[in-house]
Amino acid sequence: MADVPERALVVMAHPDDADFACAGTVALWTEAGTEVVYLMVTDGEAGGDEITLDSSEIAAMRREEQRRAAAEVGVKDVRFLGYPDGRVLASLDLRRDISRVIRRVRPGRVIIPSPERDWDSIAASHPDHMATGEATLNAVFPDARNPHAHRELLADEGLAPWTVPEVWVVGGPKPNHYSDITDVFERKVAALTAHESQIGDIAELEPMLRQWMAANAAEAGLPVGRLAEVFQIVQTA
Repeated sequence: MADVPERALVVMAHPDDADFACAGTVALWTEAGTEVVYLMVTDGEAGGDEITLDSSEIAAMRREEQRRAAAEVGVKDVRFLGYPDGRVLASLDLRRDISRVIRRVRPGRVIIPSPERDWDSIAASHPDHMATGEATLNAVFPDARNPHAHRELLADEGLAPWTVPEVWVVGGPKPNHYSDITDVFERKVAALTAHESQIGDIAELEPMLRQWMAANAAEAGLPVGRLAEVFQIVQTA
């Protein structure tokens, strides 16, 4: 596969966000040799409608589910920032913590959720998603590349500035790239299957996923039967 970065960073709010949003594309990249790192802002401890476990037990379970899901698409490095689920804000602290990971990973590409609300799909515009997108975009520009931003990262931790050339936005208002994931769709399904606490019946979800991905492919003008994930690519360098 042409045009893949040496390293990529996927920043999402909750465990399973990456698997719904971009796991097929990630599988394509890892197959082509890209080293992909997942960064989850929360542990997902507020996920689910029933309160049967305490927050720490849910968090541990969801971290493990995300690690298993990541492995299905070739991702070995999964990191968690531990911010409270349902209360994420695009704060300076979060920008610093994401900038730290960007400087450590030094990715050529970053995937983020859209920081903008989708008025056609309120469920897709979870406040944690928007805050994560906003904070990560601000970490990409200007923070991670600016030696004067979060000076402790350089002075105390020795993390040199890093410029990310492009950001791939999931759910952005102006999609401009369709990633054909037909050949790795089953790996995306396998990744989602790992989230047992969130997905009760993968057999029920899979046809909906296939319909969704087929509609994306049709928008891109791909042949009937193809499946695609959608991004808005933003050049940042």
